Amino acid sequence: MDVDEMSGRGGAPAGGSWTPGKVAEVLGVSPVTLRTWAARYDIGPTLRAGGRHRRYSDADVRRLQHMRRLIDRGMRAREAAAAAFAGPDETAPGVPADRLADELEQAAEDLEFASVAALLDETLDSIGAAATWVDVLLPILRGLGGRWVRGDVCFESEWVLTSEISLALHRYVARFASAPSERGVLIACCPDERHSLPVEVLRASLAEVGIPAVYLGQMVPAETLAGLASKLDPVLVVLWSMSATTVDDLLCRRLQRGGVEVVVAGPGWEGLNVHGAPWVNDLAAALDLAAARLKI
Repeated sequence: MDVDEMSGRGGAPAGGSWTPGKVAEVLGVSPVTLRTWAARYDIGPTLRAGGRHRRYSDADVRRLQHMRRLIDRGMRAREAAAAAFAGPDETAPGVPADRLADELEQAAEDLEFASVAALLDETLDSIGAAATWVDVLLPILRGLGGRWVRGDVCFESEWVLTSEISLALHRYVARFASAPSERGVLIACCPDERHSLPVEVLRASLAEVGIPAVYLGQMVPAETLAGLASKLDPVLVVLWSMSATTVDDLLCRRLQRGGVEVVVAGPGWEGLNVHGAPWVNDLAAALDLAAARLKI
C-alpha cells in the first residue's frame, strides 16, 4: 500500500507526519530494520515534532517505499537506498521489462492507484515513453484484453491502469519545454474516438526528441478541431482512429481543404484511400514522419 492511500484513512496524521512505527507497518519491515536503515544509509525522518521526537514526511515515506520496491527486485539495501534517494536517473536500474509489467499489473489488480502512478513515473524516467509503451504497457493491456475475451471481467483494474497511464504521460510531458510560438504537430482523435493512449504516448515521444506537439484530447468536436488547426497552423496534423467505426473521413478532407497536411493514424484507417494522406500504424513510423516534416 502506498503513502497516498494511507492518508486520511487512519494512517498518517494530518500534515504528513508519520511515526516510525507506522512507517515500519506500511513498509512491511520491523522498526529495528527501519532504525538500521536510518543509521547506515542516513535515510531517517526529516521532520521534528514537539520535543525530541522525529517524524517522517510524506516524501520520506515515498522514497522508502521506492527503496523497498528495489530491494524486492533483488537489489541490496545499500544500493537500493542510493538509487531511491538519488533522483529519477536511478529509479529502476537494470529491472527487466517483464518484471516492471508484473509489478504494474499487480498494483492495478489491487486497485492501488498511487502505487501504479509511482511505478509509471519511475519507468518513464528510466526507459522513456516509447520503451515504456512497447515493452511494459502493451503486454499488460493485451493480457487484459485476453482476459475479457475469456469472460474474466477486469474493468476495475483496466480503468486504474489506463487512467493512471494518461496522468503519468501528462506529468512526463510537462518536464519538456518547447517554444510556444514554434509550429509543430497537432495530435487529435477523431471526434467519436475514446481510445487515446497510443497518441498520448506519441506526444510524449515527440517531446523527448524536441518536436513541439499539441494534443487535443478525446471527443473534441469536428468544428472545434478544424478551428484549432486553422489558428495553430501546425506543420502536421495526426488524426487518430482506433476502429473503423470512429473514422471521420469528412474531417480529414476538411482539414486538407484548409491547407493542412494530415497523417491518418491507427488501425481504424487501414485500407482506406484518404485523399493522399499517408497512413501510419506504429509509433516509430509516426515519429519518423514527424521528424522528417520538421526536418529534425
